Amino acid sequence: MPATVILKPGKDQSPRRRHPWVFSGAIARVEGDVREGEAVRVAAANGELLGTGHLSPGGSIAVRLFDFGPDAQLPSPGFWEARLRNAYQLRQRLGLAQAPSPNEHQALKTNVFRLAHGEGDGLPGLIVDVYGDVAVIQAHSPGMYLARHELAAALRAVMGESLRAVYDKSAETVPAQAAPDAKNSYLLGAGTGTEHLVVENGHQFAVDWETGQKTGFFIDQRDNRELLARYAAGRRVLNTFCYTGGVAGQQLAVVALVD
Repeated sequence: MPATVILKPGKDQSPRRRHPWVFSGAIARVEGDVREGEAVRVAAANGELLGTGHLSPGGSIAVRLFDFGPDAQLPSPGFWEARLRNAYQLRQRLGLAQAPSPNEHQALKTNVFRLAHGEGDGLPGLIVDVYGDVAVIQAHSPGMYLARHELAAALRAVMGESLRAVYDKSAETVPAQAAPDAKNSYLLGAGTGTEHLVVENGHQFAVDWETGQKTGFFIDQRDNRELLARYAAGRRVLNTFCYTGGVAGQQLAVVALVD
């Protein structure tokens, strides 16, 4: 039986509104034995189930909720797969993720995207970025770090044969006291030992998720890179700050010169 976090009277409005954080000051007591990062039930002062989430007692955010209401589920392989599948299908519908084409000669415009963005996808504390046939995960909470192997298996189930490998890059992001021995490593598959090329807006970029910053590329700047390339068309541009060449690379296709 999982432990239950009982809230103080009047502190149940936030989870009722589906806010994903339970702050430490809202907690009256914890019933049952539980370790940091394990899944718990969260209940109102009268015992009503409000949701389920991962316990992180060391900080101000004591519980990160991933399900809500009286029917809230505890995590399982099927639960993670359903959440990740919803996130993947949403990005496909929005045109942010280009599904693999059976026609190998069909031009691929973009195969780089953020598949899971924490609380926004009902996966608090988790980031998943996809670079072609590799998914890179970052756990920002002890709970997601403990679930990393289940998450990798769920990603394989969702993406199928189009996913060659899953790389865990959580050593720099998971709280040190929760995982002092955390090391970045492949959870599924392995590195190729060669430069990994991805495509964004029709332009190729070399991405290094093993030693690069964040997960390897600033995916959230996709639209800004495309917008700047449009504004800079035919002009000479001075690039005073460069990491992967994402901005300069797109500009080179349209500008006279990039310094």
